[in-house]
Amino acid sequence: MNALIMVIDLVLNLLFMVLFIYVVLSWLLQFGIVNMHHPFVRTIWEVCRSIVDPVLAPFRRILPRLGGVDLSPIALILVIYFIRSFIQYDLPTLLN
Repeated sequence: MNALIMVIDLVLNLLFMVLFIYVVLSWLLQFGIVNMHHPFVRTIWEVCRSIVDPVLAPFRRILPRLGGVDLSPIALILVIYFIRSFIQYDLPTLLN
């Protein structure tokens, strides 16, 4: 059971890292700091988008856009944080 908890925690940690890269890259693209015509940037953007967009879709349906600001990544970060906290601190006490 410990191995399963560690794998779930690792997947959530990787999702958080990809989400962070996705948010920072979206800002850099929006402000014109990086160019989407560069193959490396386009590849990173497509990989991050293909991983993050399906996870963010339910949050985007629920949360409104406030003046062009997308709050769904913040909501996903909070959900990841709460799930990781539950797995690390509460689940082991429930299993004993």
